[in-house]
Amino acid sequence: MARRAANQNGKEGRFSLGGRASGVLLHPTSLPGPHGNGDLGPPAAAFADLLAAGKQRFWQMLPVGPSGYGNSPYSALSAFAGNPLLVSLERLAEEGLLDEAPAPLRNTGRVDYAVSGALRGRALRAAFDRFQTGARFAKDRAALQEFSAAQAHWLPDFALYSAIKERQGQKPWVAWPRGLRLREPEELARAARELARETAFHRFEQFLFDRQWRALKRACAARSVGLIGDLPLFVAHDSADVWAHPRLFDLDPEGGLSAVAGVPPDYFSSTGQRWGNPLYRWDRMRREGYRFWIDRLALLLSRFDAVRLDHFIGFVRYWQIPATAPTAQEGRFRKGPGEELFAAVRAKLGALPLIAEDLGLVTPQVTALREKLGLPGIKILQFAFGTDPHADSFLPHNYPRASVAYTGTHDNDTTAGWFYEKVGGTRSGKQTHKERRAALEYLHSDGAEIHWDMIRGVLASVAMLAVLPMQDLLGLGDEARMNRPGTACGNWEWRLTGSQASPRVAARLAKLTELYGRSAR
Repeated sequence: MARRAANQNGKEGRFSLGGRASGVLLHPTSLPGPHGNGDLGPPAAAFADLLAAGKQRFWQMLPVGPSGYGNSPYSALSAFAGNPLLVSLERLAEEGLLDEAPAPLRNTGRVDYAVSGALRGRALRAAFDRFQTGARFAKDRAALQEFSAAQAHWLPDFALYSAIKERQGQKPWVAWPRGLRLREPEELARAARELARETAFHRFEQFLFDRQWRALKRACAARSVGLIGDLPLFVAHDSADVWAHPRLFDLDPEGGLSAVAGVPPDYFSSTGQRWGNPLYRWDRMRREGYRFWIDRLALLLSRFDAVRLDHFIGFVRYWQIPATAPTAQEGRFRKGPGEELFAAVRAKLGALPLIAEDLGLVTPQVTALREKLGLPGIKILQFAFGTDPHADSFLPHNYPRASVAYTGTHDNDTTAGWFYEKVGGTRSGKQTHKERRAALEYLHSDGAEIHWDMIRGVLASVAMLAVLPMQDLLGLGDEARMNRPGTACGNWEWRLTGSQASPRVAARLAKLTELYGRSAR
């Protein structure tokens, strides 16, 4: 893999994490819009306007790669590619790649990935046909060639992987014919010849994603809104990355899993979380100078102004689960790469604006690494009132300045859902009542607008950055939860409707943001 150029944002850029600020967490698929899921088109620009009106400095997102198993953005088909579902068909019509955008689908407040994917797939292929032959797109075709050359360290593998996957009926690569699965040169060459048009189509999709992404980033910057991305520690087994670079992962000789990633039992799940991702061969990554990680971070920081490192504790120690184990209860801790990885990254890319998601079984070694690297950690207000062994550290009066404070994250229930959870949910009735009482007393709240009281709590804290899930700004309940860890269905589907994100919400947020000295203006 070729080296990527260093991030162009600079060490102390316009959207430095060093100042007191706030932002909103909303994944682009959750935006409103006409074609089944939110995308990078007009609704994204409108949301940037809403953030600007609310005096926010940052828009935080989940990973934006092409989602894989369970539609999870944390199980992407590539650690480098963008999600074609985010390409705006309205923008393609404006550019003349489509005669007109497809007829709108009704926004039910949920993403139907099958319907949206089919509609968008047909439209993107029609746009590709026009792009290939239209005289007016000659300059764009030249731009595509430049884009392909700049992304040569990942794009050819991803395009071929995607084309073969389609021919194989979307089977995971480990179920492909042996020659393709094990990347025998003659079989790869034959597939590349036979699937040349399909691989060109997937390069085209990535070109469109990149062009629309950069346009959105410029639009956000013009409104003084920076973007915060998310980097999962592990990658999916069924991904172009593992297929193209099997030597870097703990696999058996046929490409199967020897062990998988996850976390032991914790606050989220009594049986732990069995993620199923392959584990890294850190010894081999070290010998290659951690090129995979350098390339990955360089690309991500060309898209975002700052990046959240998901499961930061895994850089110190990670939970190794036997591939045959049905849950994460059976496993053991293994040593991660630690400071050595970050030293290699910094040597190539310089100091980077990173946030360490240091939740879970945090050891003194995890804290020591985060502090040595100078990275802010994460504080979740919902955890302050429950059974988490570090509950006191999640109370706002105990936050260190070098932290990012949330009411909750994508893995939590919404604040209203958490507070009003029905008996028989994830907590006992006694525990739910205890947490409610503690929250009301601490926040000096009557519970009528618990979501705004929790928002006030994190905004008023000394934490350098406060990030608020959009669902909490709207006071939405359990029906708007983004993810339930340990479950495979019904996640990542929540969407805004057009009327929910009102100017009234932005005005109220702006007032609190200014009151607590976090205003972007």
